[in-house]
Amino acid sequence: MGRVEGKVVLITGAASGVGKENALLLAREGARVVLTDVNVAGVQAVAEEIGASALALQHDISSEDDWKNVLAATLKKFGRLDVLVNNAAILAFGTIEDTSLEAWQKMQRINADGYFLGCKYAVSAMKDRGGAIINMASLAAISGMPSFCAYSASKGAVTALTRSVAAHCKQRGYKVRCNSLHPDGILTPMVANLMAGVDPSTVGEIKGDPMARMCLPQDIANLVLFLASDESRFINGSELRIDNGQLALDV
Repeated sequence: MGRVEGKVVLITGAASGVGKENALLLAREGARVVLTDVNVAGVQAVAEEIGASALALQHDISSEDDWKNVLAATLKKFGRLDVLVNNAAILAFGTIEDTSLEAWQKMQRINADGYFLGCKYAVSAMKDRGGAIINMASLAAISGMPSFCAYSASKGAVTALTRSVAAHCKQRGYKVRCNSLHPDGILTPMVANLMAGVDPSTVGEIKGDPMARMCLPQDIANLVLFLASDESRFINGSELRIDNGQLALDV
């Protein structure tokens, strides 16, 4: 207990799935958490479950004004920001042949532009005292996934952005670390809705399968906790795969 005691952590997309699990675990480990989502009722419910150490805010991550407002509210409430978990994202099927320009641009606006804005304003808030940025990327940024053209590109942008932010902060002496996480698949409502035949009630079976490709939100939260804590102080600019060796099989 207490691995992130007193740290102020901002988590986007915290109304459900991975973001919710991140929030619950980090709060249990002593963090004060700012939870944001476009789903206001959902994120408020998570904040109520956590209690007084949580602040819930409406947040469209593709809006620069929303980022400014969220950072201002965070600093007003808690006085500082120690960790940003860029988690909110959208996912949709689409190959290079059937993805429309409109669908492509929407994916980049949320998944790439949103993370850029988060990193930009988090670095500004953290640079005087240090901190950690954790960007949710995907194995799709590393291996070829033909059915997720726009999504893969957006997560590729997040991966390159992560390295750039890490290098920039190291060069400037900001003591702000930035790392990306690369799951192959996470059994969340967003993913389950896209996958016919995947029943969330079979989580136990999936979890018990040593060859399973999909992990659980708790698996991601455990890694986020480590990266948010001072235990990971020397991990910076890294791409951490959490894919049960799937990329090794794909090579």
